[in-house]
Amino acid sequence: MADSKTKSAKSANKTPPKSPADPTKEKAAKRLSCESNSSHEGAVAGELSALEEAFRKFAIHGDTRATGKEMHGKNWSKLCKDCHVIDGKNVTITDVDIVFSKIKGKSSRTITFEQFKEALQELSKKRFKDKSDEEAVQEIHKLIEGKAPIISGVTKAISSPTVSRLTDTTKFTGSHKERFDPSGKGKGKAGREDLVDASGYVSGYKHAGTYDHKVQGSK
Repeated sequence: MADSKTKSAKSANKTPPKSPADPTKEKAAKRLSCESNSSHEGAVAGELSALEEAFRKFAIHGDTRATGKEMHGKNWSKLCKDCHVIDGKNVTITDVDIVFSKIKGKSSRTITFEQFKEALQELSKKRFKDKSDEEAVQEIHKLIEGKAPIISGVTKAISSPTVSRLTDTTKFTGSHKERFDPSGKGKGKAGREDLVDASGYVSGYKHAGTYDHKVQGSK
C-alpha cells in the first residue's frame, strides 16, 4: 500500500509534457519582430534622409566607383557652390577649402557624413552671422536638403565653315541649284524631274491664270 501511494504521489508531481511548437507560428512571430525593428530603424534614419540623400548624390557625382559614404574635396566644393552655401560675401571658396582641410583626417582625402555635418556647422557661423548657432545650422541644412549636382558644360554644336558652305543653297550651281527655291526650300519632285506643263500657257508666261479676272473686271 505504501509503495502504491509513493508512486501515485510521484506521478502527480510530474509536469505534463509540452506540446510540440508550431513552426508556422514561430516563423510568423520572427517575421513580425524583424519588420517592427526595421520600421523603427527606418524611422530613425529618415530624420536626416533629405540631408543625407543630398550628401550621397554629391558624393558619387563624377565617380562611378564611389559608394556615397564619403565625399572628396572637389565634390564638397561643388555642393557648396550648387547649393549656394558660397555666397561670395560671408562664405567664399577659400573658406570652404579651409573647413574641409580642418574637418578631414590628416591622412584622409575624404569626409564622412558625420564630418560633413561638422563642416556645415563651421560654415553656418559665417554664412548666417545674424542667427543663433542652432538656427544657422538649420538654415544651412535647408540650402542643401533635397538638392542634387547641377550638370553644366553641355556640348554645343560647333558651326564649321566647310559644313556651312556645303549646306548653303544660294551657292549651289547646275542641277543642284534647280532643286531649291530662292528661300532654300526644296522643290521635291519638281526639282528633280522635268514636269510637262499642261496648263496651255506658253512656258515662262508670267500672267497665267489672270484671264478670267481681267474679263470679269472689264464687265
